[in-house]
Amino acid sequence: MSVTYEVRDRVAWITIDRPEARNALNAAVRAGILTAYERFAADDAAAVAVLTGAGDKAFCAGGDLKEMADTALKVPGRAFVPHLGRTVHVDKPVIAAVNGVAYAGGFLLAQSVDLVVAADHARFAITEAKIGRGSPWAAPLPWLIPPRVAMEMVLTGDPISAQRAYELGLVNKVVPAADLVAETQRLALTIAGNAPLSVRAGKAMVYASAEMGWSAALDTADRIYEGVYLSEDAQEGPASFRDKRPPVWKGR
Repeated sequence: MSVTYEVRDRVAWITIDRPEARNALNAAVRAGILTAYERFAADDAAAVAVLTGAGDKAFCAGGDLKEMADTALKVPGRAFVPHLGRTVHVDKPVIAAVNGVAYAGGFLLAQSVDLVVAADHARFAITEAKIGRGSPWAAPLPWLIPPRVAMEMVLTGDPISAQRAYELGLVNKVVPAADLVAETQRLALTIAGNAPLSVRAGKAMVYASAEMGWSAALDTADRIYEGVYLSEDAQEGPASFRDKRPPVWKGR
């Protein structure tokens, strides 16, 4: 299988398993990622997903250039690479554990998740300008990092280090490569331990706010969180604090 799916203590690990090709996005990998995202969205046993790559060289080096040449690929469709929030919708959190280079389509995958943990040797780049291709999927990047930096990445195609990505806010945490899996699992379990309706609403609010101004975002957040306030879990949280016991979340 080009992409594997394994649930470890309520965390679904989705692994691109093509290390001999630096986990490049051929047709099988693209289909496998889509299937894994859809499986996670419907999987009640998994509260958080982690996307990573096999080996220690590449998270994903981007599109499979040999396949592109063989098929004379011109304009890829919107769904060519599974694009969270655009072509595939998952209301639960997805984290990227970037274990090496994340270039081109690999950068797309890292850009479109909710949180990123990177190994200290990871590199990020939008390399399309170096091979005469395009990166329209990078249009939201100035929402994540300063526009001048986004411009530099798109125009030069040069990589930035994991540390630089962290300083820019593109990455949440940089860790030694040997600790990447454990640290990412720890972050995922922290999220998985929280009230699920609150977590999903928080994710929805952050993305909704990117589409609108200050007042509209606040009004939209009120609507997003109304169901959370009216849920059983909203009563369970204060009750567990009062009773000095761990909360038992029901997701309703």
